[in-house]
Amino acid sequence: SRQVYLFLVKWQDLSEKVVYRRFTEIYEFHKTLKEMFPIEAGEISPASRIIPHLPAPRWFDGQRAAESRQGTLTEYCRALLGLPTKISRCPHLLDFFKVRPEDLKLPTDSQVKKPETYLVPKDGKSNAADITGPIILQSYRAIADYGKSSASEMAVATGDVVEVVEKSESGWWFCQMKAKRGWVPASFLEPLDSPDEAEDPEPNYAGEPYVTIKAYTAVEEDEMSLAQGETIEVIHKLLDGWWVVRKEDVTGYFPSMYLQKSGQDPAQAQRQIKSRGAPPRRSTIRNAHSIHQRSRKRLSQDAYRRNSVRFLQQRRRLARPGPQSAGSSQEDNLQTQCAKPQPAVPPRPSADLILHRCSESTKRKLASAV
Repeated sequence: SRQVYLFLVKWQDLSEKVVYRRFTEIYEFHKTLKEMFPIEAGEISPASRIIPHLPAPRWFDGQRAAESRQGTLTEYCRALLGLPTKISRCPHLLDFFKVRPEDLKLPTDSQVKKPETYLVPKDGKSNAADITGPIILQSYRAIADYGKSSASEMAVATGDVVEVVEKSESGWWFCQMKAKRGWVPASFLEPLDSPDEAEDPEPNYAGEPYVTIKAYTAVEEDEMSLAQGETIEVIHKLLDGWWVVRKEDVTGYFPSMYLQKSGQDPAQAQRQIKSRGAPPRRSTIRNAHSIHQRSRKRLSQDAYRRNSVRFLQQRRRLARPGPQSAGSSQEDNLQTQCAKPQPAVPPRPSADLILHRCSESTKRKLASAV
């Protein structure tokens, strides 16, 4: 489950706004801030550092020495606001805490583990009793060496075992290994117990409509070339970030980072593309070494095309005038369920400054209780 922090932000006009940020977003913000101000980040001389260290959530690692050095996120934010104006009022910082369209919607993801809440009191002090329901992170093994290409990524060597904190649909997974953390391409990782990724969904030949927000030219034979602004259907969302898409009767792999549902704000997706780009495909990794005797089972594009054409032919037959079948009725019901309206107003906490770490189900409970 994705862990979310709730911030109550007070602006100079005395307005109070609630924003939600995942730790991975805070991590990206922190890394960019250090790149913007290398002197103040201590990159030139450690003695010149005034930008605070980013505290790791308690469940990220068990190194108590690191925890005692770093403090809480509340203290981190207060330290940021106390920095010189060129940092504390820079557009990067202000934009991060501005209300986004997604802050006005409550989360809909119901696939959440046991709820947990981490409350930081106003005095910034906390104890172990503040945290309930520890998170069990999945362990994966690196099948090849990966050298990071940006500050927010993490390098791994063949055989390294990492814990996966967040599996992004982009195919970049946020991982940790001892004191290191950062983004790693999912294609470089494999489960320890089986070569098959149990969480990979089944193909959905009905398809979901998406729009390309960046052009891509196919490199491999089983990929698809598309221009920016094209409307396609996604028929298989694979966790490595390379989805199978359909354009008319043709299918092929396409980077999920370059896709977005129509009507959504592309700004955040464009920032991700600029910072990292699409992850490499497993088929392009040289010297990949698996610990499993058999490789992952993947459908060929021929199989995708045959199944897709068969589904489209059946749907066209059902669309002809005549009595509706049970199958089309179920599909209509599914579309109705997916179109449920979302609440438009976020919850407003009563405390002057609170910071929650909670699962998204807990976030919904907090919203309904206010």
